Amino acid sequence: MTIVVGYSPQPPSEEALRVAVDLALDKDEDLVVVNTTRGDAYADPRYARAQDMQRVKRQLSDAGVRFDLTQSIVAEGAAHAILEAASQPGVTLIVIGVRHRSAVGKLIMGSVAQTVILDSRVPVLAVKAPAEV
Repeated sequence: MTIVVGYSPQPPSEEALRVAVDLALDKDEDLVVVNTTRGDAYADPRYARAQDMQRVKRQLSDAGVRFDLTQSIVAEGAAHAILEAASQPGVTLIVIGVRHRSAVGKLIMGSVAQTVILDSRVPVLAVKAPAEV
């Protein structure tokens, strides 16, 4: 069995990764971490740099979770890549980080979380980063 988590080096995704690791360990499931970009901007802050991916690998290895990291450039976007990973046999859950966006922001940029939640065939756990103190 497998849990898929959408990852970017931003607080909501970092929290989603933490929750996904805990769930994978608790349920003895594998973890697939998906990081992607459309490739239309070289400075996409959602696309993890090499040092971000190395840190995630260490974090997952240290936690003792079985994992696979995927990083790709997908013209269809992050939601497509996450849903594609979740379409594989044995996937039980998708974990995604969410953040507050204005209505205009959602209209212009779309919402990866909304697309994943509405189009997924497996349950989706939406995780919000803890508020800063």
